[in-house]
Amino acid sequence: MATASVPAQPAYNDTVIRGFALASVIYGIVGMLVGVFIAAQLAWPELNFGIPWLSYGRLRPLHTNAVIFAFGGCVLFATSYHVVQRTSQVTLFAPKLAMFTFLGWNLVILLAVLTLPMGITTGKEYAELEWPIDLLITVVWVSYAIVFFGTVGTRKVKHIYVANWFFGAFIIAVALLHVVNSAEVPVSLFKSYSAYAGVQDAMVQWWYGHNAVGFFLTAGFLGIMYYYIPKQADRPVYSYRLSIVHFWALIFTYMWAGPHHLHYTALPDWAQSIGMLFSLVLLAPSWGGMINGIMTLSGAWYKLRDDPILKFLIVSLSFYGMSTFEGPMMSIKTVNALSHYTDWTVGHVHSGALGWVGFVSIGALYFLIPRLWGRKTMYSTRAIALHFWVATIGIVLYIAAMWIAGVMQGLMWRAVNPDGTLVYSFVEGVKATYPFYVIRVLGGLLYVSGMFIMAWNTWMTVRSSRAAVAPIPTVQTAHA
Repeated sequence: MATASVPAQPAYNDTVIRGFALASVIYGIVGMLVGVFIAAQLAWPELNFGIPWLSYGRLRPLHTNAVIFAFGGCVLFATSYHVVQRTSQVTLFAPKLAMFTFLGWNLVILLAVLTLPMGITTGKEYAELEWPIDLLITVVWVSYAIVFFGTVGTRKVKHIYVANWFFGAFIIAVALLHVVNSAEVPVSLFKSYSAYAGVQDAMVQWWYGHNAVGFFLTAGFLGIMYYYIPKQADRPVYSYRLSIVHFWALIFTYMWAGPHHLHYTALPDWAQSIGMLFSLVLLAPSWGGMINGIMTLSGAWYKLRDDPILKFLIVSLSFYGMSTFEGPMMSIKTVNALSHYTDWTVGHVHSGALGWVGFVSIGALYFLIPRLWGRKTMYSTRAIALHFWVATIGIVLYIAAMWIAGVMQGLMWRAVNPDGTLVYSFVEGVKATYPFYVIRVLGGLLYVSGMFIMAWNTWMTVRSSRAAVAPIPTVQTAHA
């Protein structure tokens, strides 16, 4: 009796993922090098060499856009495309459109590199790119949504794994934020003005700005956490029920926390208070997610001794927990009166950016890259361990320097004599901050040195490997 032939299984589409993964390593180095350069300018201002397009004001938005949208964005594209295929057990929907997102997103990055040093900017933080680039971002993002949700819609598994919930929320929320905040009136090819005015413009901007952190830099990377930590630890998520509660609580609460950026401004006091209230409530879902991720290692803590990738992933959650405690605390008006406009804010941002986003991205890439090129591990595990310790020391130096400098600045600025005059001039505050700026440069150099180690390890991994196409498994496993 003839046996029935087994139908050929379709293959995962990893070509576009490889492109985004390699681009993220390159953009990480570029963005962080610019950051170290402008940090050095604050310690040694003559480093701008009198050249306008090398000035701090021109390069700072280039740094933030390169790290957030070039490095972070490419990591999110790569991981979301990888995760949605594996958890849906289907190939990527509309592969040509997926390749368009790769080309289009890199074109956006190229245009940012060309326009921002030239001073072509809207002046809105994290939304500096001018209107023609904003339109391109919109087209690319809609294409991204079609590919992602199309893949989810054609899945062979009834269940939608929680990582895809976070990726999906991040895609939808960022689209909404971008379209509303980037509403502008063009007056020329390179200049536009916001559709909003005055305090309304500030409110819309920080609704966008804080939720860029909340959805681009948190929800998307929580999607990474919920897939790659269980995979690397070879353990199930500690509590799947908690992950769903975490999802709904986080995405509802985050949307309303933006006004805490505008304490003691012209924004109505009630709006400031609502932003503070939601920021404090946000602590609960944030820590719920952190605990869920860390406790996934229950019964497998010993793996941290020998697995540097797991070190990156778990330590990233420690920084996530620390940052999501510090943020709500800084949103309290009395604390904000001390911290506002100081380098404490810079330290807070970078503990989240370097510690949480950076480390979870690096851990996910170290998991992803060898598998995309048919290997089980990176070329050098020792290099990953070296990267971890170099980067960790760099973060500690960076954020400790900024925390100390920030509290010192706040105390110096508010110190008054009995007659009501200021004890310290602003220049005295700058002089006292100088040593901490030098320490920050050292911390940044260590962190970017780790990225160079990663680039070498990635190059050697790719060079010594042959790209392999992973078949979709015939036996379905739960969730992943």
